[in-house]
Amino acid sequence: MNKLPVVAIIGRPNVGKSSFFNFVTGKRISIVEDTPGVTRDRIYEKVEWRGKFFTLIDTGGLEVGSEDPITIQMRRQAEAAAELSDVILFMVDLLAGMTAGDEEIATLLRKTGKPVIVAVNKCDKVGDIPAEAYEFYNLGLGELYPISSAHGLGIGEVLDAMFELMPELPDEAGSENVISVAVVGKPNAGKSSLINKIMGSDRVIVSDVPGTTRDAIDTYTEIDGQEFCFIDTAGLRKRGRISDNIEKYSTVRSLGAVDRSQVVILMIDAVDGVTEQDTKIAGYALEQGKGIIIAINKWDLIEKDTDTMEKYRLDVLNKLNFIMFSPVMFLSALTGSRVNKLFSTIIDVYNASTRRISTGLLNDCLTEAMITVQPPSDKGKRLKIFYITQIATCPPTFVIKCNSRDLFHFSYLRYIENQMRKNFDFTGTPIRFKIRGKEDEGAD
Repeated sequence: MNKLPVVAIIGRPNVGKSSFFNFVTGKRISIVEDTPGVTRDRIYEKVEWRGKFFTLIDTGGLEVGSEDPITIQMRRQAEAAAELSDVILFMVDLLAGMTAGDEEIATLLRKTGKPVIVAVNKCDKVGDIPAEAYEFYNLGLGELYPISSAHGLGIGEVLDAMFELMPELPDEAGSENVISVAVVGKPNAGKSSLINKIMGSDRVIVSDVPGTTRDAIDTYTEIDGQEFCFIDTAGLRKRGRISDNIEKYSTVRSLGAVDRSQVVILMIDAVDGVTEQDTKIAGYALEQGKGIIIAINKWDLIEKDTDTMEKYRLDVLNKLNFIMFSPVMFLSALTGSRVNKLFSTIIDVYNASTRRISTGLLNDCLTEAMITVQPPSDKGKRLKIFYITQIATCPPTFVIKCNSRDLFHFSYLRYIENQMRKNFDFTGTPIRFKIRGKEDEGAD
């Protein structure tokens, strides 16, 4: 994967970093609220400017003096983003004026040795730089760029300044050979811990407080030549418990992460077992036609005997019987036990979801199935199946042509699906069928 130049947005809480990020990316990726500290993790997005690509990182507000545990981790994330970056955009607030926090951040940024652009946000009037902004020259970081993230003023000038300071940009945004994996589940199931174990670093904030991860975070890695994009998501809560706007945005974003993924890892807390919320998350992933892996996390906390794992697996599949095709993995994100086995399983599920079967092989399988179990009949009229062919992947989708859709009972369709799964490897992926009878002729 080509490494794109990286720009990190750094600043105190509530100076408008996320508003700038959302304006530039053209998406509502970062949560925007008036509550300080809303953006807690690093948010990455590919951005195009003047025909070239770079990666923009939004970070949580940097509060240098606070000893609050979450704030300390937010500071570490912001510092890590600064280390990763080629250019730093230091954002300050015109209305608040220069604060001691701004001065402390400026000192930290000078130590990085990276080029820094100072953007004075909330300059909401068109024209020359406001007189109040000049005090920010005291930060000793050079030129000031007045902007308004809310109104889009001055953004182009800042992007031009970034452009001039970046290393040479590649023409393309990198490889298409990336498997995107959404890590989903109820709060505190261990999603962020899994990402950190995979990356070997504290990439995402981990806390025992449920709901710590509020945004969907993209993390890229390469294992044995295969590139992965892991999307850590905010824990999905029951709808009735989504009491504020921040949680509501996070839930929408988590569902959006499922939408843009190819494989979904459903994290289940081994101590709690399958919950109603797990069932709903799995149902949404199934509706979207995603490959699904069931990951039982915190397996190290379970007392075991010789049959514990198999009994647990059967119990999980019984409660999630609508995704019986999904592999069940037992792991510990904390200790790293069996985490490495995830990669080959992800590849297997991805390959299954993108698999194409020739029409000849499909019809051989169909013929054998009909010989073994005769198609059903109703009121003296028997179902006749003429052929089957594949029309799509992700998920694999098949058209079955028959004499009448009304005669095609769902139980017989389930039987055909099971026979196809026996003959072809569709591990972890849903299969969809479109039944077309003679009554459908000419409908297209």
